[in-house]
Amino acid sequence: MSGITKLINNINLPRFVKVHQIFEHNELTQEQILKILKDGFEKQGIKGKIKPGQRICITCGSRGVSNMNFITKTLVNYIREQHAEPFLIPTMGSHGGATGEGQKKILESLGITEESMGCPILSSMETVKISHVEDFDVCIDKNAYEADGIIVLNRVKAHTSFQGPYESGLMKMMTIGLGKQYGAHICHSKGDDSMSHRIGLNGREVIKHTNVIMGVALLENSFDKTFDVKVLTDKEIPEEEPKLLERAKKAMGRIWLDSCDTLIVRSIGKNYTGAGMDPNIVGRCVNPKLKMGITSKRIGILDLSDESHGNATGMGRADFAPMRFYKKLSFDDTYPNAITSYDTTAYRIPVIVDSDEEVLKACVASSLGIDYENPRIIIINNSLEIEDILISESMIKEAENIKQLSIQSEPFSLEFDLKGNLITQF
Repeated sequence: MSGITKLINNINLPRFVKVHQIFEHNELTQEQILKILKDGFEKQGIKGKIKPGQRICITCGSRGVSNMNFITKTLVNYIREQHAEPFLIPTMGSHGGATGEGQKKILESLGITEESMGCPILSSMETVKISHVEDFDVCIDKNAYEADGIIVLNRVKAHTSFQGPYESGLMKMMTIGLGKQYGAHICHSKGDDSMSHRIGLNGREVIKHTNVIMGVALLENSFDKTFDVKVLTDKEIPEEEPKLLERAKKAMGRIWLDSCDTLIVRSIGKNYTGAGMDPNIVGRCVNPKLKMGITSKRIGILDLSDESHGNATGMGRADFAPMRFYKKLSFDDTYPNAITSYDTTAYRIPVIVDSDEEVLKACVASSLGIDYENPRIIIINNSLEIEDILISESMIKEAENIKQLSIQSEPFSLEFDLKGNLITQF
């Protein structure tokens, strides 16, 4: 029993309904993706750049990106067809505890291994200085620097703490991915307001001073499925990425309701988003200048994904979490991100209570100015998979007036196991 149990026992949780959020289905098949890649290899400015005997580096990030394994393997095969030697490197800043071994393990958890890809994975945190721009050094992974060519692969999408022409994408991959922990730390050193600018500067220097052969930019729809792939020459990357970012932002998912009293996120983790739970969906961006996502008085989180390997980045956005979440937390895997990003707010531990049920009750009990008998609560599985959600009974009328929402059930009570953990599935 936690110290607040007796203070929230009087809270009666409302009934809920299942709601389907409607988004456009426009994802590509693997056959379509393969054709785009094959056409891209023949593109002027790319064809013939990979020569027999060359060692070619492919970047591999830490996110659960749609079709990443298929596309990476396709790139490996193409390089071998040119009688060159491919290898992969983890490109994920300070993730994996900011260690080479930890980053290789993250790739393994995503199914990217030397066996599955058919080529070596060289994982090191060692960097080489290649340039200096404005007031900072530009550094890249030593293995990438020593390669004869680099293929930059990444998803282009909205970032979780800053905005600008360059957010998450190929330019960021060259800055924070290739830059490893050291490069990420430098890029963050002027704060979020300077991030897009610095990424632009850094990315251009990498293109100028290394042999970036091509960029492969992936765009995902509201279901986090690939809806477009763009193969870009090195010179096209800085000019085309801002256009791709705008397309990605228009395609991304959202919670169609604008506000609630309490938002419950069943699981957070690095496999869903770099921020653990995406502020573009759940709100509470660490940058107070930016308005993102839904507005809520309280946020509760219930679990940490196994794929996050103890990295609980983003927990600081939540107000309450259960003990089972806390027991999965690894400080060694979480706190390096706080140092690298010059920010501590997303890494603070929420108020810890006994169970999932207590998280919901505590969120309601601690909120000001709400209807305690009819609280407005939304439950999502995570910030990546939001097609199906739960809303409390008091929000039904509001949802019925939104064309992108479809109510799928009659009202029902949440089910919890004997430990108070939520077992209702949707």
